[in-house]
Amino acid sequence: MTARPQFYKFHQGEKTLPFAPAEYEARLAGLRAIMEKAGVEAVLFTSMQNIAYYSGFLYCSFGRQYGLVVTPTDCVTISAGIDAAQPWRRSYGDAITYTDWDRSNYWRAVRSVTGLGKVLGYESDHLTVAVRMALRDNLQPSRLVDIAAQTMAQRMRKSPAELDLIRAGAAVADVGGYAIRDAIKPGVREIDVAMAGRDAMELEIAARFPQAEYRDTWVWFQSGINTDGAHNPVTSRRLERGDILSLNTFPMISGYYTALERTLFVGEADPASLAIWEANVAAHEYGMSLLVPGAVCAEVTTKINSFLADRDLLQYRTFGYGHSFGVLSHYYGREAGLELREDIPTVLEPGMVISMEPMLTIPEGQPGAGGYREHDILFITPDGNEDITRYPYGPAFNIVA
Repeated sequence: MTARPQFYKFHQGEKTLPFAPAEYEARLAGLRAIMEKAGVEAVLFTSMQNIAYYSGFLYCSFGRQYGLVVTPTDCVTISAGIDAAQPWRRSYGDAITYTDWDRSNYWRAVRSVTGLGKVLGYESDHLTVAVRMALRDNLQPSRLVDIAAQTMAQRMRKSPAELDLIRAGAAVADVGGYAIRDAIKPGVREIDVAMAGRDAMELEIAARFPQAEYRDTWVWFQSGINTDGAHNPVTSRRLERGDILSLNTFPMISGYYTALERTLFVGEADPASLAIWEANVAAHEYGMSLLVPGAVCAEVTTKINSFLADRDLLQYRTFGYGHSFGVLSHYYGREAGLELREDIPTVLEPGMVISMEPMLTIPEGQPGAGGYREHDILFITPDGNEDITRYPYGPAFNIVA
């Protein structure tokens, strides 16, 4: 009987990547500088965000292991046979496919690139205890070096090509926002409005990026009590006149996430709701004015806290005021070093991308009950910032008849 391979190379079709080869070479050069400084001989990435950032390939694990091995000379994705040649077509550099015949075949494929006994870089914030034990058993590293923080810092500083893609994503989010606004009327279900926004965005992405792969674009559209949490799923609740609404559009383009979030009302907003809404809009505008080079994330947070405290609203704040954008989704890639929270000392620099998104939640039974949220994406520029979100915020546009 013919011996079945443990791993092999399966290359067919043309490579199609989100960015030009020069973009990936620059990213890998930055990584190799990190490796050299840390004395690392090879890196095994296992997270979706770093594999996508350095190779372009965004995997779908479905219970299988994936990886990217980078050495001073090589960049090789490690993927499962179920995906055939798709990882090679969508990754910069080489690609190895491992088979299902033996549960150690993933590690054999990785070892074919790393070798044994190396100083190995890894991501401590992604490895489970079980995978880390398997890594030690199968690769026998002489030393493990956590490079998660350094790679996150590299991803926080966007290239011009990344800024172009993020700008396009923000425009797609606006398209979804207008489609949602057009679908709002009493009696319509949340799910129906959400689908209108999602469909509009997917069509727009396909028009703008005809060579891309399409996955993961979604909408959270919430009404009434469902607005109390920022990440509450869509339901079949039917809209009623006077309802508070939360519009949240999230286009995904080649692993890059962008967002639009707005407060709206169906038909009318009572005086108490208008007062809360307008205060949150004021906090949003004030917060955006603070996002300039040299600003410290923690200090920006403190200033917005004071703004809300002066209006006796700080107790209704629900989370941090903003975060980075890039290779990111609702289940991978958060760049925790660039968030507007009290415990983040990062200094804003040109080339960073960050949101401003204050949210206030007023409990049921109180005047103005509901969740109020606005969200814009800003590029930090040498002389200030650029707001790339175009969909209007506030009562003048978002009380929808």
